Amino acid sequence: MPRTRTPRALAGAALAIAFAVQVAMAQAVPDAVQRNAARIDAGQFAAARAEIDAHLAAADIDADTARALEFQRERMRRIRLDFTLSADQARARLRESIPDLREDEFQRWTASNQLEHMVIDGTPYYFNRSVSNLFRVSPEALARRATPFRRNDGPMENANAYHDKAVAEARAGGRTSVAPRRVRVTQAITVNADAVPAGETLRAWIPYPRALPGQQEDIRFLSSAPSTHSVAPESTMQRTVYLEQPAVAGKPTTFSISYELTVYGQHHRIDPDKVVPLTAQQREDMAAQLAERPPHMAFTDDLRAFSKQVVGDEKNPYRIAQKLFQAVDRIPWGGAREYSTITNISDYALHADHADCGQQTLLLMTLLRLNGIPSKWQSGMVYSDGSYDNLHDWGALYLAPYGWVPMDVTTGQFKGARDAEVEWFYLGGLDAYRIAFNDDFGTDFVPAKQHFRSETVDSQRGEVEWAGGNLYFDQWDYAFRAQVLPVAGK
Repeated sequence: MPRTRTPRALAGAALAIAFAVQVAMAQAVPDAVQRNAARIDAGQFAAARAEIDAHLAAADIDADTARALEFQRERMRRIRLDFTLSADQARARLRESIPDLREDEFQRWTASNQLEHMVIDGTPYYFNRSVSNLFRVSPEALARRATPFRRNDGPMENANAYHDKAVAEARAGGRTSVAPRRVRVTQAITVNADAVPAGETLRAWIPYPRALPGQQEDIRFLSSAPSTHSVAPESTMQRTVYLEQPAVAGKPTTFSISYELTVYGQHHRIDPDKVVPLTAQQREDMAAQLAERPPHMAFTDDLRAFSKQVVGDEKNPYRIAQKLFQAVDRIPWGGAREYSTITNISDYALHADHADCGQQTLLLMTLLRLNGIPSKWQSGMVYSDGSYDNLHDWGALYLAPYGWVPMDVTTGQFKGARDAEVEWFYLGGLDAYRIAFNDDFGTDFVPAKQHFRSETVDSQRGEVEWAGGNLYFDQWDYAFRAQVLPVAGK
């Protein structure tokens, strides 16, 4: 399932460490930053806050260290926005679905962290979505519900006529780009009234697609509000449209863009026996797509052990990918914390008993690289013929001699499908009901933000700031609307 955020303005979903901190941790992070990041992860907020404040008050602190420490202080604030429920509030919410909840059940689900929580300075706080996630990760809890559990799955999360059509077109024509859709999109950001002083300039970045041959083409910008805008260069890996306007007292501030594009489904007919290991030259050329990328893609001891257990003695790259795909697909989907509150996302997905699409994708990408298979990131929005839309992350892997092929481990394997090509559709294929905004994670915008990003791994909702700092998700909302257009002559 894609990355559902509820409510949209105050994310109960995935976050990632600020870009400045990612870069710092990938290099030589000052001890104070590492130490206090670990304290925060351990719930020792008071101790972390005291040391951070003392360092920031020092006259000789360098700018990079100060910024990294300031983000750690901000990270504590963001964690508390995601973890707001007391134990009594979590019990009460759980009793809405399990009226005869027993205390031993509550304590057992807490101890296993199936009811996700953090103990912060000695007090447990439960994740805002811990109760709904519990029914996804615990069959025991699901069986105890008094009413059925309602899932909000998207239309592409089960094999359907679209997948059949895409596979049939690929077979008949030998093409990899199939079953396209023409779509008109409107995206918007609305900043809360009086979020900044009247007259101050609000700066907004709204995600925008790149032209990708065979995937999304013929992109036509239609309009924006305000009309003055700046589209980031085609080469920008996290592409956006930049807009700005002054805030008006007592009124929300809205930014919007509209555009059209053609999106193609993709289906690569992969013969496992034809897949071969990379040559030495290919390994050299794709070194960046094979390497660790701290902090969120690291070959930890736990990851190596998990990989060895899953892969065994398999040597064929495609069959290795299948095994890893299945293993990550088995991790239950769950609504995620904001990514900037998590210090290592792939490690979190490995241990948390649940993961959302971006967390699953980063875990699979890391496992593939560990096994000598290049991988890369892609993300954006999924849409439908109806009203469904959602944020979503997926990726790609390199298989010689086929080249780069897409993968979507969250949509996963269609077990039981009569057609093997439909069963493995999302290991080597994608539907046309998605728009990619990002071909990498954690990269800079054009123009660059001056302050911390709210979402520094991904870019799907957008970003807003003013001279006084970043505006976080509790200060604005986003909107996305996609309309599938009729095909000419049909």
